[in-house]
Amino acid sequence: MLAITLAAAAKSNSMDIAQLLGRASGVVMAVLILLALLSVGSWYIIIYKFTALRRAHTEGERFLEAFWRAKRIDEIYQTAQQMPHTPLSQLFVAGYTELSKLLPSENPGATDPYRPQGSGGAMKDSIGDLEAIERALHRAHVKAVTQLENLVPFLATTGSAAPFIGLFGTVWGIMNSFRAIAAQKSASLVYVAPGMAEALIATAIGLMAAIPAVMAYNYFVRRIHVLSNDMESFEKDFLNIVRRHFLK
Repeated sequence: MLAITLAAAAKSNSMDIAQLLGRASGVVMAVLILLALLSVGSWYIIIYKFTALRRAHTEGERFLEAFWRAKRIDEIYQTAQQMPHTPLSQLFVAGYTELSKLLPSENPGATDPYRPQGSGGAMKDSIGDLEAIERALHRAHVKAVTQLENLVPFLATTGSAAPFIGLFGTVWGIMNSFRAIAAQKSASLVYVAPGMAEALIATAIGLMAAIPAVMAYNYFVRRIHVLSNDMESFEKDFLNIVRRHFLK
């Protein structure tokens, strides 16, 4: 008779994941829903940022190849307009726009083939003009890095908060399990195990949300750092070109 009773109890306290989730308390269920939302948001950002950073890297290599191959600076500008996804083209457009404002009107005596058509002569205030171009490049650099870092902090938040949110759900679930044990006046595994398993699911889901987010965050930070270094190198190259071809 005891065996039949225990079998019935075990059947009613199934360890199936779906049934455990179905019996979860309101607080634990809210924790699980929050973790699921964090996980979905993280995976969306991971896919989106991976695609965007990969495209930025690919277009950046193509732009640099075109940049060093071009014979005129206005040719590079046309190329930059066709590659808007790399931050290098954004830097060049910013520097070129500022340079165009500072160049004097056409001078028939100017023979430098690197100059844009319709311009000639050196810039009037060499030091001040160079600083203006440098500031324009710096502003474009900061703007580009900000765009690259967009949404990435969400991954850091998920990676740091999700395990604690899951732990909160686990603690709450264990509390309810002990209350059920007190009500049943029995510490048999038939009564204890399902409640404990239900509680531990919250921690498991929290870790499932946090681990990919942390790994992706570290990867994206590294990729953004590499792109930022490429932008710094490009700024120096652009300023050197301005010094050689536009300052006297």
